[in-house]
Amino acid sequence: MMVEISDETGRFRRRNVLRRALAALGDEYGAHDRELTVVLVDDETMAARNAAHRGVSGPTDVLSYPLHEPDDVGVPVVSALGDIVVSLDTATRQARERRVATYREVLVLCAHGLLHLLGFDHRDAASWRPFEAAQRRVLALAAEEGRSSAADPRPPAAAAPAESAEGSP
Repeated sequence: MMVEISDETGRFRRRNVLRRALAALGDEYGAHDRELTVVLVDDETMAARNAAHRGVSGPTDVLSYPLHEPDDVGVPVVSALGDIVVSLDTATRQARERRVATYREVLVLCAHGLLHLLGFDHRDAASWRPFEAAQRRVLALAAEEGRSSAADPRPPAAAAPAESAEGSP
């Protein structure tokens, strides 16, 4: 899976970890040849999207915009799944409440959004299980990525130094 990240806040330092972990998760769900975009925004931007698209005032943590709905009939499936929009401000608050690093909260929110793009929904307790499993799995994939990056033989100048701060967004 190809994952593009657009950080409109300019504050998220773990783009490579997010990109690789989310791509690996998408591959595990059979979306090998698909694409998606993750857009990181602030609360003000998210509140405007939430009001415009859901009729709900105030920001939310994640919104998914699929390009193809599961019940679309006669519409060709394109390689792009759609967009996942995450409020980095809200993710940061939630991360503090949960006492985890912001990038981990963003990973969880993106895994949640990915499942929506793949056609999953959570209308009852049983339908939450795939979301919970994907959220756990993306964290495991990110941890695997961290271990392999730590063993990277490239000199520090070749590695992405902005990606190294554990507690940074």
